[in-house]
Amino acid sequence: MAQRFSVHPDNPQPRLLKQAAALLQQGGVLAVPTDSSYALVCQLDDKAAAEALRRIRGIDERHHLSLLCRDLSELASYARVDNAQYRLLKLGTPGPFTFILEASKEVPRRASHPQRKTIGLRVPGHRALLALIEQHGAPLLASTLILPGEPGPLNDPEAIGDRLERQVAAVIDAGACPAEPTTVVDLSGDAPAVLRRGRGDPAALGL
Repeated sequence: MAQRFSVHPDNPQPRLLKQAAALLQQGGVLAVPTDSSYALVCQLDDKAAAEALRRIRGIDERHHLSLLCRDLSELASYARVDNAQYRLLKLGTPGPFTFILEASKEVPRRASHPQRKTIGLRVPGHRALLALIEQHGAPLLASTLILPGEPGPLNDPEAIGDRLERQVAAVIDAGACPAEPTTVVDLSGDAPAVLRRGRGDPAALGL
């Protein structure tokens, strides 16, 4: 049965987030709020948890997962970033953008795209989620909470708890999120390319 932690979206209770972080360290998958929609998260270096996350989503290893980082400097340690890419990252973080970049050696190979060796990275603009990442002490592996056969992400934490009560360790309830995924921008090629238009406005990046 999934635990439910009701936290304030702007001033989350550290005691509850510490309990949630402990579940991550025990190999749990959590449903968490973001500044775009709810997401599934787990530890980066936990193979079984990452496989469980992919099973819930119904996706294979060719589907990009993302790393949720605390800030831009942490993000840059998990990807190879040149000056032009860094300028775009600075414009879009924190915020509802996922950037596809070449993964650094800090990223386990199984977490990156098997052919392209790329990874999605973002710095979310949601205080409760950032506080959870801080409690965990490292980036979290994540995917938008879109279930197989669903047209879009789940948004209601009560419904998420009911649907996934036997598949996730916990749901962090900070109220409803925008029911829209991130905008995905591929920075791994010769020029930036918008792969998915979501909550983030590409015009904010000059795209």
